[in-house]
Amino acid sequence: MNYPENYRNEMSQQDFSLLQIGFINKVYATMTLGLLVTAVTAWMTYQSVSPNTLASMLFPCAIGEIALVFVLSWAATRLPAILAFLGFLGYAILNGLTLSIIFYGYQIGSIWQVFLTTSLSFGLMSVYGVITKRDLTSLGNLLFMVLIGMIVASLLNLFFRSTGMDLVLSLLGVVVFAGLTAYDTQKLKALHESGFNHGGIAVLGALSLYLDFMNMFLYLLRLLGRKK
Repeated sequence: MNYPENYRNEMSQQDFSLLQIGFINKVYATMTLGLLVTAVTAWMTYQSVSPNTLASMLFPCAIGEIALVFVLSWAATRLPAILAFLGFLGYAILNGLTLSIIFYGYQIGSIWQVFLTTSLSFGLMSVYGVITKRDLTSLGNLLFMVLIGMIVASLLNLFFRSTGMDLVLSLLGVVVFAGLTAYDTQKLKALHESGFNHGGIAVLGALSLYLDFMNMFLYLLRLLGRKK
C-alpha cells in the first residue's frame, strides 16, 4: 500500500509513530524468521548429509543464493509481497545448506557463543540506527567502498594466504557490517517516513539486515570461533 504524499499531515504523530514501529517490527520479524530457517536448515543438513554430498552441493547452492539476491533486489517491489517473502525464505534455506559446513570446522558451543555475541552487537547497532539523529548516508557510502576494497583484498589473499591480512579483513568485516546494520535500519525508517510502503520493501529490508547479520556472524566466527 502506498500512502498519499500528505498522509503524515493527516494523522496524529502518535498514529504515525505506531505505523512506523509496526513496519520496523515486521521487517525484523521477517529477518528473524529467515535466521531461524537458516539455523534449522544448517543443523539438519549437518546431521543428515555426508561431507562428500555437502561438498557437491555447495557450488550450486551458492549460485542459487547469488541469483536470488539479484532477483529480490530487482523485483521485490514488482512482485506480490507473498512471492517476495517466499523468495527470501528460499534464500534462507539455501544459505542454511551452505552454512552447515561451519559445524565441521568449529566447535558447536563456540558457534552458539559467537551467534549470541553477534545478536547483541546487531541489536545495539539496530537501536542506534533507529534513535540517532545523525544522517548515516555518508557513512553508508564509505562502508560500501570499504566493502568493495575488502572483496578485492580477499580475492588477492587467496593467492598470498597471509594470516595477517586475514585477521585485518576479519576485523574490518565486523566494523563494516556493524555500521551497515545501523545504516540499513535508518534507511528503512526513512523509506517508511517517505510513504513508500510496498510489502516488498519489508522483504528487501529483511534481506539487507539478514545479510548484515550473517556477514557479521561469519567474520566474528573467524576471529573468536574455536576450531575443531
